[in-house]
Amino acid sequence: MDNNEFYKKNKPSKDNRPQFPKKAVITGGMPYGNKQLHFGHVGGVFVFADVWARFLRDRIGKDNVIFVSGTDCYGSPIAESYRKLVAEGKFEGSIEDFVRMNHESQKKTLGDYEISCNLFAASALGDAGRVHDMVSLEFIKRLYENGQLDKITTSQFFDEQAGVFLNGRQVIGKCPVMGCQSEKGYADECDLGHQYMPSNLIDPKSTITGNTPIMKDVVNWYFRLTDYTKLLSEYVEKIKKQPNVRPLVSKTIDEFLEPPVIHIKKEFKEQYEAMKGELAPHTITEEEKKPSFTICFDTLDLRDKACEILASHNIRFRTGKTLVPFRLTGNIDWGVKAPDLEDVKDLTVWVWPESLWAPISFTCAYLKSIGHDMSEWKDYWCSKDAQVYQFIGSDNIYFYGVAEMAMFMALVKGEITSDPQEGELQLPILVANNHILFLDKKASSSGAVKPPMAADLLSYYTAEQLRMHWLGFALGKGSVSFQPKVFNPDAKAEDPDPVVKEGFLLSNVFNRVIRSCFYYAQKYFDGKMPVGTPDADVIAESEKAIIDYERYMYRFEFHQVTYVLDSYIRKANKVWAKLSAEADKADDNELRRRTLINVFHYIRTATTLLHPLAPSGCEMVREYLGFDEELWNWDHIFEGMEYFCKGETEHQLKFLEPRVDFFKKHPSQLGNN
Repeated sequence: MDNNEFYKKNKPSKDNRPQFPKKAVITGGMPYGNKQLHFGHVGGVFVFADVWARFLRDRIGKDNVIFVSGTDCYGSPIAESYRKLVAEGKFEGSIEDFVRMNHESQKKTLGDYEISCNLFAASALGDAGRVHDMVSLEFIKRLYENGQLDKITTSQFFDEQAGVFLNGRQVIGKCPVMGCQSEKGYADECDLGHQYMPSNLIDPKSTITGNTPIMKDVVNWYFRLTDYTKLLSEYVEKIKKQPNVRPLVSKTIDEFLEPPVIHIKKEFKEQYEAMKGELAPHTITEEEKKPSFTICFDTLDLRDKACEILASHNIRFRTGKTLVPFRLTGNIDWGVKAPDLEDVKDLTVWVWPESLWAPISFTCAYLKSIGHDMSEWKDYWCSKDAQVYQFIGSDNIYFYGVAEMAMFMALVKGEITSDPQEGELQLPILVANNHILFLDKKASSSGAVKPPMAADLLSYYTAEQLRMHWLGFALGKGSVSFQPKVFNPDAKAEDPDPVVKEGFLLSNVFNRVIRSCFYYAQKYFDGKMPVGTPDADVIAESEKAIIDYERYMYRFEFHQVTYVLDSYIRKANKVWAKLSAEADKADDNELRRRTLINVFHYIRTATTLLHPLAPSGCEMVREYLGFDEELWNWDHIFEGMEYFCKGETEHQLKFLEPRVDFFKKHPSQLGNN
């Protein structure tokens, strides 16, 4: 029985704890380089990735953890945004200047939220951009050499009035995938991540002229994603058994692995019956309660030919989520240059594929920046002792969970399996979050409901308050609405602000406990902390909190982590209030000593557990306690103050002035409880 199975079937304890890798890479989904960061970028992805990276640095050593992300600089959304701004006279400069401006803005915002990337790069800028160009060339060449690419001629949208091919976001229509609720279908994918051939897009329009584009033939390289249904199915079965992979991930990947099907409205049943002989052999499924019936083909090619025939008979249909060839190249000017292969030249790499291997590029660039050989990236990406964790939004599971996993499998020379061996590119663990809604609605920069910018929120809340609030969302289970009072027009003056609840646990309750103990030590023990063994029940409660915290962290159940901390900190406050009152009533210095020994044990444990979530406040606590960074080391997580004080019977604390806050409120909240 492997560790995960044992862990699932046995009660967590000091002898039954989850295992962590020796080395790790953490990535956060890359924001496009055409915008500032809105709250969803930070609160839906980056805060969670940062907490995990900080936890692993404490858990396995900071030198063994690399946290990378960056601005996604290429692609038609960026080119189109740039074109519009220049045409409207709102931006002067090159497209590279435009991307650099947004990259610097994104980088500053992440810094303001204490997102601790080892490298927040940009795929088109600086040394990281040059490394990314090199990695992209090698990645595609390896796929080609392994026989995993096909040269496919397809019809691409062409705007006759503008005289240009249309890429990505320059075409908009209705998604043809059955059951899709997207309001925006683009050239070959919708904004919910469904992939389809361009010719299947319903009612396409050019965003440049508003005209209906024609189709012209172009040649591109495609990855043979359709060959990986069996291997991806094996992969899904494997991750279903892993307690640190959310069901959202395996369920969503599974949805894309259905056979080549077409869904036809029942109102067209008679027309279908009259022409079905023109279609390749297929099976039909019809369920009484569903508005459509389904026809299934043996191959994707047969299904696509059937789509053309059905369309010629004016029969309305939608395709299923069957795997389709994954396009690697395109002809947009603003992109990574693709290698010239065979007679296909002067192409660029489509933005989605190159963003999937960009974290490898950024890992290489980071190692180079600290004086290491770039080849060391394999120690983090190709070793069985290492693990990559990718934090993404649920909309992007198709790309990371389907296309990326298959491409990583395909880089192997020889027999391809769903279980990479030592030295081969290992498959990352995906941590996918559902949407953070804004006032109960899905918000996006390009949609009708505009989200507040992440930087603007810091005018009303501290980064610590927002981090704690977002971490309390159970985004692994479902979408949650962000309801900041200052942005809610329906909020009443007397209504509490939902955003500050978790932060007030620290700025009110935990601050009070810490300050009380420091002032107590200064009043009765000359500013020295008594050192000794805490009471047995304090040790037991602390060990339980540590074990529960670690278990929830391992499973990425961050909302449960916040519950553990809430309970533990409030328990510390109750113990302080009870014991200090008893000691003062009896004027008993020995009881005061025992009180401080017990409550400082709570403070030390809570501060270490809280460190990944609220780093600045915890670093300040460590400074006043007078300890070095060994306080964060999980090799000593069950140790008491005696260990850190190295044999002292009393430990000198840094003097705490009156009314000093370790965990702060925003200036606009001063006076609020």
